[in-house]
Amino acid sequence: MKTHMLEVVMTLSEIVEALEAKVLLNPIGNNLVVDRACASDLMSDVLTFAMPGAVLLTGLTTPQTVYTAEMADIHVICYVRGKKPQGETLNLAEEKGVVLLSTDLPMYESCGRLYLRGLRGCVER
Repeated sequence: MKTHMLEVVMTLSEIVEALEAKVLLNPIGNNLVVDRACASDLMSDVLTFAMPGAVLLTGLTTPQTVYTAEMADIHVICYVRGKKPQGETLNLAEEKGVVLLSTDLPMYESCGRLYLRGLRGCVER
């Protein structure tokens, strides 16, 4: 049996509210919307499975997350488990125009909250 989910998009503000996140950097503005989410600490998996325009949930805070987001056409990264990137990552994100968020929630709960609001994962059709 196939089920089809309605296509749901979330604004940046809705994502921040759902994840109780703090905005660390927003070089784009609040009009950004996303229609999918992906979660991984392995950037190779993100490059393999992520879809353009998704929000990336990760516990990795290195500049590699920003480089990966740029390559995957991802404009929002949310660091889970209260992690916050350091200067090099923040500077790179500003240069590349990537929004950075941080939530104290674990990755599992972060994914669940977005899924309950209808946001699809990157491997769902």
